[in-house]
Amino acid sequence: MITTVYIVIGVLVGIFSGYGIKIVLDKRAGKNVVFIAGKLINDAKIESSNTIKDAQLKAKDIIYTAKAQSEAEAKERLKEVTFTEKRLIQREEKLDKKFNLLDEREQEIKRTEHDLSKQLKQIEGTRVEIEELHKKQIARLEEISGMNSDQAKKALMESLESEARHEVAKKIKQITDEAMVEADRKAKEILAIAIQRYSADVVNEHTVSVVNLPSEEMKGRIIGREGRNIRSIEAITGVDLIVDDTPDAVIVSSFDPIKREIARLSLERLVVDGRIHPSRIEEVVEKVKAEMVDGIWEAGQKATFDVGVHGINPELIKLLGKLKYRTSFAQNVYQHSIDVAHLCGILAAELGVNQKIAKRIGLLHDIGKAIDHEVEGSHAIIGAEILKRYGESSTVTDAVASHHNELQVNSVFGFLVQAADSLSAARPAARQEMLENYIKRLTELEKIAGSFNGVHRAYAVQAGREVRVMVDVKQISDDDMELLTQGITKAIEKNLTYPGQIKVVVIRENRAIGYAK
Repeated sequence: MITTVYIVIGVLVGIFSGYGIKIVLDKRAGKNVVFIAGKLINDAKIESSNTIKDAQLKAKDIIYTAKAQSEAEAKERLKEVTFTEKRLIQREEKLDKKFNLLDEREQEIKRTEHDLSKQLKQIEGTRVEIEELHKKQIARLEEISGMNSDQAKKALMESLESEARHEVAKKIKQITDEAMVEADRKAKEILAIAIQRYSADVVNEHTVSVVNLPSEEMKGRIIGREGRNIRSIEAITGVDLIVDDTPDAVIVSSFDPIKREIARLSLERLVVDGRIHPSRIEEVVEKVKAEMVDGIWEAGQKATFDVGVHGINPELIKLLGKLKYRTSFAQNVYQHSIDVAHLCGILAAELGVNQKIAKRIGLLHDIGKAIDHEVEGSHAIIGAEILKRYGESSTVTDAVASHHNELQVNSVFGFLVQAADSLSAARPAARQEMLENYIKRLTELEKIAGSFNGVHRAYAVQAGREVRVMVDVKQISDDDMELLTQGITKAIEKNLTYPGQIKVVVIRENRAIGYAK
């Protein structure tokens, strides 16, 4: 096609060239012109012929090149088509294999489902047979045992429960024994260290309520004309004066220890001075009251300095000073509070807890006793309320409130103050109590221990520090002894008030007695 175009172009060029020349020759006319025109026409024909030949050669080259290129592209495409065809054939073969595998698996699944269906039917039949056999066995067992299934379950549960209680009791005893041995050793070590490091003297005081007189004549002067002096003393001090047959002595009676002490000191000064009349009584009492206020403040400050506790509210310092004139079971509460503070600090150091907080709690633990004769309630609860009112932390107030177990102990400091309180109070001759209360506590202790099933006799020994319980060997086994001990201990803690701690010993004894004749 390209060659034809070139040929046409050459022919058109030759025709147009000859036609142009002819026109020129016709216009100019002349033979020479015709000759020249003929020559030009021949030259044009030759040139067009050459041009056509060149165009034909170029066209052939182009055609050859295009043909070669198209053949190469065709070969490449044929190669690609061949490769693609091969890959398609391979994929088709793989798909055929997969289809075959899927068909085989489908057949296998169908066979498996068929087998499972048969097995399920067999299992269902076997289950029905087992249920029938189970019912027959239960009926046979009920016939042999004479009990129905509910009765048998109950008997089995009771047996398991008894066995479990037995195993639990054994485990409790084992754990308790191990814990008690370790705890007893460690506690003794800590308490021994505390006692060795703090060995203050025991202060055992009675509230002095007896004023000694130089002579019996002084009783009359104290009473005064028509009893005016004694009435003045009682009205100003708020105490009761008892003038009886006790030789050379007058008794001062009051529930308020501060008032009683003011009355005692005032009366002693009046006796020494000898001038006893209403105006003089009032003067002396006022002076003693002023001195007592200063003395109470100084005593409170001294306690805080001795213990090393600072930042206490001034009102609490005054209450601490008042404890100097307060006794509990004949033990001075002021000195007892200082002892407990020191012991708390030592115990805290041994246990690795805050010593300052422990000392603070120990010093303030009985602060409620300064006003417990004025406010109803336990001195521990009263003291915690006072401390809370004057800005003490919850750690301090909670430990003070729980140091007699009236509230649950929720920190290590509560146990520390309990231990220190017991150490200070339980030392020989530290405290005294009325014989009537002592006997009543022993009776109650024996009564509580004897109220449990299986207890034969209970004896309070060691001045009420220990109770020994004799049990019936037929009702109480060796494993039950631990549970019985815990029950008696909890009952004593709940129903009895006592200083220190009480040891509970449960004794189970078998005796075989024979006589040789």
